[in-house]
Amino acid sequence: MPTIHLNTNINAPIQTCFDLARSIDLHLDTMQHTNEQAVAGVTGGLISPGETVTWRARHFGVSLQMSIKITEMMPVTSFTGEQIKGPFKKLKHRHIFQYIKPEQTLMIDEFEFASPLGILGRLADTLVLKKYLTDLLINRNKIIKNKAENFHENLT
Repeated sequence: MPTIHLNTNINAPIQTCFDLARSIDLHLDTMQHTNEQAVAGVTGGLISPGETVTWRARHFGVSLQMSIKITEMMPVTSFTGEQIKGPFKKLKHRHIFQYIKPEQTLMIDEFEFASPLGILGRLADTLVLKKYLTDLLINRNKIIKNKAENFHENLT
């Protein structure tokens, strides 16, 4: 199963990074280019353990809908979202936050996914989806980093 692993250093407190990463509103900001909308479950604010959000977006010219449930959360250090309904055979996104010093956090993404359709799905994962999803996560992380650092800078 393909796995994407990203590390992002952020010059902001761990709590700020943790909250921005679980913000539905910030997620929508990072996905404007796909017309993503939160259409059911938690549709704004911060998502918490056991809660779900259903996203609707356009990827590769196709309108898709996916429901994610927060299956694990250890406040300020990690949370995990897993697809409970949607286009993937499996999707699991673990967000990990490591305290470096009071105003520095390492944000780690572990993103596992698998498409349906057997060999065709595995080919799509390898040839197209891994790069596409990596680019989406990198863009999202840049926005989280920017918001966290600007927010923290404005407080000091």
